[in-house]
Amino acid sequence: MVRHSYPLRVALVGIMAATVECSKLALSSLPNVEVVTLLIALYSYVFGWLGVMAALVFVAAEPLIWGFGPWFISYLIYWPLVGAVFVFLGKIKVRNRLILTAAALCLTAFFGVLTSLVDVGLFSGYFDNFIYRFGIYYLRGLPFYFLQLGCNAVLFILIFPFLARKLCEMLSRLKI
Repeated sequence: MVRHSYPLRVALVGIMAATVECSKLALSSLPNVEVVTLLIALYSYVFGWLGVMAALVFVAAEPLIWGFGPWFISYLIYWPLVGAVFVFLGKIKVRNRLILTAAALCLTAFFGVLTSLVDVGLFSGYFDNFIYRFGIYYLRGLPFYFLQLGCNAVLFILIFPFLARKLCEMLSRLKI
């Protein structure tokens, strides 16, 4: 990467964050059908840490639209983590779509656990019957978690490799 293209990199982060936010808003009426995981993983895989920065911009924009809630803690942890994992996979040049899909599915499963932990009150200091409350809360969300896992499995198997190739071609023409 050429290091003197700071304005181009800032614009690229803004465009990536905007596509993530707009995609989320477009699918917001469909519960747990999402492309945010795909886009953040894809941008981080191809553009490295710029993708993680786009994830952070996305996380910062979310409470401006939806207001603050416990989900914000989960987002602060989860989306940069997705980006960091896919930066690593991109750096070590993992091309196998099954490995990439498995990584995405493990992260998606972790999202269900993380959001349940946060929503039940992991950070509230209220630990009375915590495991029991967490178990009920998590089990109640299982149909939604399975839908999200299925959505990401299809997207990563079918679309991720194609989009990664196209973005790599685009990156080779940019001087960033």
